[in-house]
Amino acid sequence: MLPTCTADPSGGVRLDGSWTLAGFACGLPLLPEKPVPRIDAGGLTALDTAGALQILALEAGSDTHWDGLTAGHATLLDLVRAQAARERPPPPPVPGCLEALGRRATAQLCEVRDFLGFVGEMSLAFWRALLLPHRFRWTPFLANIQSAGLAAMPIVGLLSFLLGVVIAYQGGSQLGRYGANIFIVELVSLTMLREMSVIMTAIIVAGRTGSAWTAQIGTMRVTEEIDALRTIGIRPMDMLVIPKVFALMVALPLLTVYADAMGVLGGMVMADLQLGVSFQEFLQRFPQAVSVRSFLIGVGKAPVFALLIALVGCYQGFKVSGGAEAVGRQTTVSVVQSIFLVIVVDAAFSVLFSWLKI
Repeated sequence: MLPTCTADPSGGVRLDGSWTLAGFACGLPLLPEKPVPRIDAGGLTALDTAGALQILALEAGSDTHWDGLTAGHATLLDLVRAQAARERPPPPPVPGCLEALGRRATAQLCEVRDFLGFVGEMSLAFWRALLLPHRFRWTPFLANIQSAGLAAMPIVGLLSFLLGVVIAYQGGSQLGRYGANIFIVELVSLTMLREMSVIMTAIIVAGRTGSAWTAQIGTMRVTEEIDALRTIGIRPMDMLVIPKVFALMVALPLLTVYADAMGVLGGMVMADLQLGVSFQEFLQRFPQAVSVRSFLIGVGKAPVFALLIALVGCYQGFKVSGGAEAVGRQTTVSVVQSIFLVIVVDAAFSVLFSWLKI
């Protein structure tokens, strides 16, 4: 007999027919969307575990009232109900504030441990590349210099030029009030060469190149290309990480020098337009305003920032596991961590130079 489920005026349902796997083959009953408080099982002609699972979905917990249920059917329902309770996992406990804080701290410590392990492995590959230069992969090295250095020149030059314009405009409006127009040279030159050029270039490279490397290595992880490299005897660290590290440590200082020139040029243009300081006057005072030490301090930070960006970008790429969503997630983490570390290290340099009085 076809299994049916009929609603009654009291808000419950009445079950009729054969609630078995064979009965369901003839047609499935229409069940209410919500559990019901009363179930009339007087019309049940047959019941098995498949039907019992369907019927138990109608229960509203211990408040359900049963009518017309035979002893055999009741025993079967009790057995299925008990088995379902054993298979259903208990709800996970909600962690308290201290437990959540401890888990977060543990996760961060594990992250630091894994990163230090990656740095150690990269250091071994770094020295291996220095001691065995004939095994260094020059093609990826030159390709990364082109992508991280030459291809980044337009955006770095434009932003550095505009930054020089902004610094000269904001500072010039104040210097002009006191007739100290010529000091715009010191303001623009020292600000750009010592701090702003290198940190802006590092931030641009972190968002442009570091994220691209994370996505590249992460995609290789997802498609199992890195496992294939290990299978054929190629170290992924030598193939994917070391050329990128060397390339960025060469490209970023050169980009910083280029950004210095473009930033000073932007300041010169604004000084001429706003304060009447001509290009010739600006260039004559420039050697007096900026020492070689100030220039080297700015450029000297670039290899450190390059090492941080390359390490974080490659490390987050190797951490990818899963699919495209994981690649996007780790790419975002890579950009955030790179920029954060660049700013923190730059602040540490500022404190160190102040302590050393340089």
